[in-house]
Amino acid sequence: MSHGSNTEIYQQLIDWLRKAWWGLPDSEHLIPAIQSFYTPEEATLLTGMPFSGRSLEELAEMKKIPPEELAPRLDALARKAAVWRSRKGESIRYSLNDAFFLFMRGPYWAEQPDDAAKKAAKPINKYFYDGFMDQFRDVHAKGLRTIPIDKTVEDPRRILPYEDVVKFVDSQDYCTVSACPCRQRKRLDPDSKVCDHPMEVCLHFGRLGHYIVENDLGREITQEETKDILKQSAESGLVHAISNWQQGADTICNCCTCCCLFFEAYHVLEHHKSHDISNYRVRTTAEACKACGLCVERCPMDALSLVDSSVATNKKGKAAMLDPDKCIGCGVCVYKCPTRALILVRREETHDPPRDVREWMTRWYEDKKAADKKNRAGEKGIQRL
Repeated sequence: MSHGSNTEIYQQLIDWLRKAWWGLPDSEHLIPAIQSFYTPEEATLLTGMPFSGRSLEELAEMKKIPPEELAPRLDALARKAAVWRSRKGESIRYSLNDAFFLFMRGPYWAEQPDDAAKKAAKPINKYFYDGFMDQFRDVHAKGLRTIPIDKTVEDPRRILPYEDVVKFVDSQDYCTVSACPCRQRKRLDPDSKVCDHPMEVCLHFGRLGHYIVENDLGREITQEETKDILKQSAESGLVHAISNWQQGADTICNCCTCCCLFFEAYHVLEHHKSHDISNYRVRTTAEACKACGLCVERCPMDALSLVDSSVATNKKGKAAMLDPDKCIGCGVCVYKCPTRALILVRREETHDPPRDVREWMTRWYEDKKAADKKNRAGEKGIQRL
């Protein structure tokens, strides 16, 4: 098969993937990323495959491939995280995973990603900076919401159910852990810097957890092991970030500023925020501060600084000061403060996340539609000039 015909096959798959919620903006890095991940045969098979579940028999009829031949091909693509595989009653159902799931999540959960994922890491990382994340630029409800580290809140009795990380874990009947996909993509790319934060800290629950374990993308763990990973992450200075909806959350990420796609969107791509904030912010007590600077070093948002203080009791005469507009209420600084000069206190205004993933998606579409309309109006204004 010639290179030209291969390009056409991949373009057809790209056009099909663009019909899902997450689009694929044009970039010189898009075709290389797709070509690295899919063989031409896989691209042909997946083009036109529904994004909602279909039985093997339905897909066999659609693709004109015998079920006994199609099933192992789809199962292999599920292990590759290109296809969602689930059971409904006695029937196995398959659907095509969207581009966000493919590029930013699934394949890089594996402890040892396959050769295709390894090869795709470099062009995907380049694509990330060249338009891929623009769809999140003007969205108010981000994909993840900050959830405070346990024991960093002043009055834990006031913590809302969807913000209590320990109670959330206790409510789950199936817990899993995978590699952090953001760190994994960086590790596989020779052009990227690799941090030394723990790798196996991406937590998933319920239906998503089952998919991950069934396809060798992670392993099942107990609730106590889950809490141990949260503690290890807090020690390392990672931010707990949960699915940004109240009901049916299935993910807790533990994010570093150097690799996390939402922190990079904020710090590198200059989006207006990274994660959605928790309902807490830091309160500083200058009299108790020893001016060690550990909080400044650990803060993922550069919200803390050491300044001269007339009430400081340490020899440096300085104390930690907060920029409240930057604080996301994660508790990373509080967790390691040696004098408890920092604590998380409740914000005056409560910010409720979307009720469920459906409401989150509705908000995402509305924000993106409004941003697209504004951008088109701006382009027309430039053309008139």
